[in-house]
Amino acid sequence: MSGAVQTGLASSTGPAAPAPARSWRRWLLAATAAWAVVLALLTWTSVRDDPPTVREQRSLDQAGPVVDRAVGELTRAAGAAMLELGPPRIASGCRVTPLADGARLRREVVVLAPTGTEQAVLAGIAERLPANWRAGVGPGLDGSELHADAGEFVAVSGRPTVDGRVRLIVDTGCRPVGSGYTPAPATAVGPEAVALTAALRALDRPSDAASELITAPCPGGGLARTARSSGNPGPAASVAALAPLAGDAPLLDKPPVYAYRTGPVTVLAELGPDATRLAATVGCPG
Repeated sequence: MSGAVQTGLASSTGPAAPAPARSWRRWLLAATAAWAVVLALLTWTSVRDDPPTVREQRSLDQAGPVVDRAVGELTRAAGAAMLELGPPRIASGCRVTPLADGARLRREVVVLAPTGTEQAVLAGIAERLPANWRAGVGPGLDGSELHADAGEFVAVSGRPTVDGRVRLIVDTGCRPVGSGYTPAPATAVGPEAVALTAALRALDRPSDAASELITAPCPGGGLARTARSSGNPGPAASVAALAPLAGDAPLLDKPPVYAYRTGPVTVLAELGPDATRLAATVGCPG
């Protein structure tokens, strides 16, 4: 009989079998795919049905009043240099998200800035704008440029043109359309309409030519107003015909562009070879 003692005999059943890894992988892949489908459905539903949740996605109808008020502020800041309110321009077809179309609204203010004075004119406007706009003037590709923030992600910029003017632009960027932008109606005749009629007659153009009235709310109440008449056909007109209305003291005389003041109204004329465009403007008090 042997005296050896057997210790640690191996189990007859062998080591425990590992968990079936393939089964877990299948469940993980299935759960991941299902979660991706749920996320896609939630995203699509949110884009389709939910209101915007960030400020820059507020719709065009919500941004429109901000733009109009910004134009009024620019008009007041421009003071005596104010030349013209441009009509609202809406460009559609941009993309707010990959699944949602949008549109952008732009409005313009044109200001007198004789060559060499552009930086001073822009700096003066920047100083008179609301402090929370954080307006500033710096170098740009074509000379000095103004940049400001009118609030609600509405941007303001200003750049010189080549003919003694500066163009100030208020821009919403691409936004959901919502119910769309509708400019405030204005039909009452003011001094700008009288000045426009006088300029048309001086240029031997029909004084009853259809005109467009563009407005913006002034910060202190009332409206800035531009009466425009464009596409008046006929032979090229001469600025000499407008000189008596200007009192021989024009604000701008750079053919084909001519501007003068008569009472509270500034008249801007662009005398093309085939058509004449006129704009008569009353701005906002400073």
